[in-house]
Amino acid sequence: MNFTHQHGIRAVSAQCFDETSRTHDACWVVEEETLTIDVEGIGAYTLMWTPTEAVTAPCGFTPADGVLSEGGVPEILALAAGFAFTEGLFDRIEDVRSLAVCPDNRGVVRLALADPQRARVRRRNVVVGSSCGICGGRERVEDVVRGIPQVGDRLRLAPARLDAIMAAMRQRQAVWLATGGTHAAAIFDADGRVLVLAEDLGRHNALDKAIGQCLLAGRPLAGCGTALTSRVTLEMASKAARAGIELVAAVSAASSLAIEVTERFGITLCGFVRNGRATAFTHGRRLLAGEAPDCSQLCKPVHIA
Repeated sequence: MNFTHQHGIRAVSAQCFDETSRTHDACWVVEEETLTIDVEGIGAYTLMWTPTEAVTAPCGFTPADGVLSEGGVPEILALAAGFAFTEGLFDRIEDVRSLAVCPDNRGVVRLALADPQRARVRRRNVVVGSSCGICGGRERVEDVVRGIPQVGDRLRLAPARLDAIMAAMRQRQAVWLATGGTHAAAIFDADGRVLVLAEDLGRHNALDKAIGQCLLAGRPLAGCGTALTSRVTLEMASKAARAGIELVAAVSAASSLAIEVTERFGITLCGFVRNGRATAFTHGRRLLAGEAPDCSQLCKPVHIA
């Protein structure tokens, strides 16, 4: 497969070893860059991310005009909008006055809120690593989930659909196919159709990109689920809750706090979605199956890289 024109990857030289030989080769690796989201009147957030598409200009958004760019929702705006939304800085896309890539620095997105005083700010002027999650004790957990309402209860899905969604997601992960180094998040509907998909070296970024795409495109998230190639932790679960996502399906494990949050807000949380199996930790009523499978093998501890 030719990955020469795929954004988000870079060719590097490497030495490959086995028991008897050493060879020189080239391989593809994931690009890691910085993106600063400068929120007027609040502060700046610098994320480590993977741009999987070119940043074009002009590139912006207003509620009145919609996305100001050719070819759909730009990934860089999707990440900025998704991060600010799941961070709690705004509740509806109409709360955003403007969103735009800085013309002098395409590594900066400027976000202006209609009313910055209403933003729920729990951190500001921070650098968020590609694998960074929530730090702190139980009081920080309450900060993360404050103001989040219960999700809806419209989604019902046959368990077999989850495997098909995971397979469809893998086939569309161009950067992962080249490097093996990215996570992905997909938003799917009640028919199991993948509506949007995003990749990034950071699992949080991938989910924020997918949520942001839906926000900026005016696509409702009610009645939808998300599929993840990563484990599910507190912050991933809280992002899904804030977006109103009803079902979270992950190929890997779930943490205890993720289970607590999804139970609290009415989300179906499925881990170990692989090989035709799934483990529902919370609200399994959304999965339509005659009999629950024996999940004892899937619930055994596994090594997560």
